[in-house]
Amino acid sequence: MGKLVSTIFVTLDGVYQAPGGPREDTRDGFEQGGWVVPYIDDAFGRFVDDVFGRVGAFLLGRRTYDIFASYWPKVTDPDDPIAGPLNRLPKYVPSSTLTEADWSGTTVLRGDLAKEITALKERTDGELQVHGSGALVQSLLDLGLVDTVHLLTFPVVLGTGRRFFADGAVPTAFRHTAGSVTATGVSIQSYDVAGRPEYGSFELPEDA
Repeated sequence: MGKLVSTIFVTLDGVYQAPGGPREDTRDGFEQGGWVVPYIDDAFGRFVDDVFGRVGAFLLGRRTYDIFASYWPKVTDPDDPIAGPLNRLPKYVPSSTLTEADWSGTTVLRGDLAKEITALKERTDGELQVHGSGALVQSLLDLGLVDTVHLLTFPVVLGTGRRFFADGAVPTAFRHTAGSVTATGVSIQSYDVAGRPEYGSFELPEDA
C-alpha cells in the first residue's frame, strides 16, 4: 500500500496561492504570484528531485493539474527528474468539471473522494504524491487520508492570498521526521500525520 504524500509551498503567513508565476492563480485579484522563484537554489532542487524519485502516481487538484498540463508535456526529455515521472506515471484528478484530460495517463475521479483515494493508495506502488493543490490537500487532511506533509516555508510575507491552514481546518497533530534550511532561507520540513492534538496546561495544580 502506498503512502499519500503532500508537498506544499507556503509563505511565512501561510499563503500557498500561485507560487510559480504571476498568471498561475489570480483568484480574488491576487497579483503576487511567483514568490517562490527568487529563493530557488541547488539545495531546493535536490530536495524536489529526491521527492520525485519516490513517486508511484500523482494526485492533483484541478487547478494544479491545468497548470502542470500546460507546461510539463512540452518537456520531452525522459531523463528530466520532474518531467519524466509526470509524463510517464498515472495522474489522477478529482473533479466534477474537468471534461477533457488530454495529458497522457490522466484519469478523472468523479466518485466518493474518500473511497477513491483509499483505493488508489492500496494499489499504488510507491508514493501517491500531491503537489500544490492546497484545497485538495485540506480536504484529504480532513478525511484522514494524508500520511506525510513536506512543508516548504519561504521567507516572505504577502499579506493576502489563499492560506493553507485556514480557519476551520480539522485539528491535526504531526510528528517531525526531517528538516533543513537552504542558503536562501527556505525551511524544508517533513511531518507524518499523528492523529489529533494533545493538550495540556502551564497552570499549577490546585493543591500545589
